[in-house]
Amino acid sequence: MPQTIAVLDFGSQLTQVIARRIRECQVYSRIYHFSTPAAQLRADGIVGIILSGGPQSVYAKTAPHPDPEIFKLGVPILGICFGVQLMGHFLGGKVALSKAREYGLGQLTIKKPGKLFAGLPRTLRIWNSHGDKLTELPPGFVATAVSDNSPFSGIEDKKRGFYGIQFHPEVFHTERGVDMIRNFLVGICGAAQDWTTKDFIAHSVADIRSKVGKGRVLLGLSGGVDSSVAAALLHKAIGKQLTCVFVDNGLLRKGERDYVEALYKRNFKIDLRVVDASALFLRRLKGISEPEQKRKIIGRTFVEVFEKTLKSIEGRAEFLGQGTLYPDVIESVSIAGNPASLIKTHHNVGGLPERMKLKLIEPLRELFKDEVRQVGAALGLPKEVVWRQPFPGPGLGVRVMGDITPDKLEILRNADAVLQDEMMASGYYWKVWQSFAVFLPVKTVGVFGDERTYDYVIALRIVESVDAMTADWAKLPHDLLGKISSRITNEVRGVSRVVLDISSKPPATIEWE
Repeated sequence: MPQTIAVLDFGSQLTQVIARRIRECQVYSRIYHFSTPAAQLRADGIVGIILSGGPQSVYAKTAPHPDPEIFKLGVPILGICFGVQLMGHFLGGKVALSKAREYGLGQLTIKKPGKLFAGLPRTLRIWNSHGDKLTELPPGFVATAVSDNSPFSGIEDKKRGFYGIQFHPEVFHTERGVDMIRNFLVGICGAAQDWTTKDFIAHSVADIRSKVGKGRVLLGLSGGVDSSVAAALLHKAIGKQLTCVFVDNGLLRKGERDYVEALYKRNFKIDLRVVDASALFLRRLKGISEPEQKRKIIGRTFVEVFEKTLKSIEGRAEFLGQGTLYPDVIESVSIAGNPASLIKTHHNVGGLPERMKLKLIEPLRELFKDEVRQVGAALGLPKEVVWRQPFPGPGLGVRVMGDITPDKLEILRNADAVLQDEMMASGYYWKVWQSFAVFLPVKTVGVFGDERTYDYVIALRIVESVDAMTADWAKLPHDLLGKISSRITNEVRGVSRVVLDISSKPPATIEWE
């Protein structure tokens, strides 16, 4: 087992981003519940601890607190935002509500570089997100950096190896944030930079084999990157003990079913069962317009289809495999038992009906999309799979605004096919994060020749991103956008107008819904 950095999770939506930055530094880390006993951390051989941020005040009755003994383990500790406030609270300092809260971009001025800020400029742009702040340092600590509203934006106790920062180094908005984290991992903890994608695969394969044993796993295969990499990883670990199920829910892209069946059943020799449940899904979605309700209906129906398929598999599966990624998890559930805002329901996140008696196995749950692509490439999956753009689990069901009908789905499929064709031909398909068409339940006047029409509107959503946590609209050449629009209005019956979505995330989500 490689040297381990423990990340204690206090409910921050950025905890996995911290872990991801650690992986970028090629250091192995594990995320632990905030209450993990110090004795367990000692037994696991950790060489350093990072205390994550969190949504509460350290003085709140329900605030998550760590085992105080972690401060006696003799390993370096880095507190981030809520984490540095915990250090102040537990080690003899004082924390209070700030008169002027700090949210968003700010400026850090480094007074004493020390080991944490070694090699960094004197001033840096940072990202803040806190209402409380340290007002008095614990004994043994000195201030190393200040911000506009905090005289203790960076602190250290060099003798004990304790460091704290009031901002978030893990987000892209903070300049040289990864360098700060690397300084802690390598320069302070002495961790070896020997953790690679191949190590992740080997670790995951061993973990899967340990959990599954001689059991069977049922995996819902969509043909997208997430489920494909999950399938490849599971297949590498347990081979014929894996059965994949592809459900035609009537909400697929043009030619999707044939593509998936040809790719996996014929080329990869994976046990693939294709189930046509399109009539069932469309019947249940009839007249439903609210996006969250659509997601729930699609999710429940998927579970029912899986349950029925499960009964037809010889040997009965004991596990349900899913290609859930971290952005799915963070937008769908609370972390570490703390309240978090639900952004949307994912049909592949959360519990399963108890009657199914299936244990969930999610080998990609802690990864971001670009990391999953790296794993897929290392597993030998072809480019068209590894670099395929994300497609939502509920399919076109969340890209048809308003109620869903076969006619609207056909219009959207044809419009989206034109968009993908032009994105591929221009090479921009591989340069953007996601490009797709959205059906709007709005009719506008159009003119074709001498004929007046009254048809629907198609919106184009084309974004650039790194991990789907944030995104910006892609600035494609105007002639390419013009060609896409012209082809859609000329080739797709039922469309009279094409518009371009130029919203960023936040405030907008990538999908429309």
